[in-house]
Amino acid sequence: MANELTVLMAGNMSTEWTDWMRDQLGGGWTVLSWADDEDAEIFLERARQADVIVGGRLHHDGISDLANLHVYHIPFTGHDWMGPEALPAGCKLCNTFEHEIAIAEYAMAGMLEWECGMTRTSDRFKSHRWEGRMPGIGPGRGELFGKTLGIVGYGHIGRETAARARAFGMRVDAVSRRAPAPDLVQPDNFMGMAGLDAMLGASDYVLVTLPLSDETRGLFDADRFAAMKSDGVIINVGRGRVIDEEAMYRALKESRIGGAIIDVWYQYPTKDDPDPTPSKFPYHELDNIIMSPHSSARSTNMRTRRWQFVADNLKRFAAGEAVENVVFEGTG
Repeated sequence: MANELTVLMAGNMSTEWTDWMRDQLGGGWTVLSWADDEDAEIFLERARQADVIVGGRLHHDGISDLANLHVYHIPFTGHDWMGPEALPAGCKLCNTFEHEIAIAEYAMAGMLEWECGMTRTSDRFKSHRWEGRMPGIGPGRGELFGKTLGIVGYGHIGRETAARARAFGMRVDAVSRRAPAPDLVQPDNFMGMAGLDAMLGASDYVLVTLPLSDETRGLFDADRFAAMKSDGVIINVGRGRVIDEEAMYRALKESRIGGAIIDVWYQYPTKDDPDPTPSKFPYHELDNIIMSPHSSARSTNMRTRRWQFVADNLKRFAAGEAVENVVFEGTG
């Protein structure tokens, strides 16, 4: 494109990368910013100048009226909070992945901790020393080798985790709406979503990577937990409400499954309640769950990869090339 373009870095998640983005884009771009604590009218004033907005959940009326807006780029993956009607007609919504490496490593770390119990062992050794045992004598532990990982939703995260699990000698089964392309990492056994219950019954670990939608909300209910192995462990790095909140709690509380490794939740901080419990059920009282605060993707390298992708996509737009990761086009 011959004319100078304008990008608005909107919201605190984006503004901290404003100078970095200006350096990445170089000449031909005006880079504006707007912070969350600034007035909404200032946002709209700057947004009217923008060809591209880079930001997350901006709850402002008027975005659909921004006639000059061509791209709304989310610097993360989830987009269930925005629909085509919220953007001007023809404006492309793009999202960003690059989190799959960090989350795959999180899943592997969770499974290894479940089998090896290094945290418990370390705490015990610090406080009780040898307990009269010679080296190599004492309680045994598990191994990932030979176990089966069932992956629900075989996308970016699923494939990265499959590659790592296979390196540990695990069998990898997967269910998803679409089969992976031939040039991508293949599971040992792939089934459509109709094969979910059968896969649950064969899996030692079940990794849920699904986004939230009308089809996936509450997909894991009491019947799905009944289909799992009695010692099976569920791992959720997708969206909390893909799993029924009460059904999982009851399954864990009553030891109908072996355990859970959970990173995504049901209650998140708000202005009115900045530090809620992650669920209305007392998961934190259970001893068969590993809990983390929606942080499985939070590596320093992941953030750099994400913002590099955004910058490269803006360069494609400036060059008149097709932008990548288009989720939908606006209809507003």
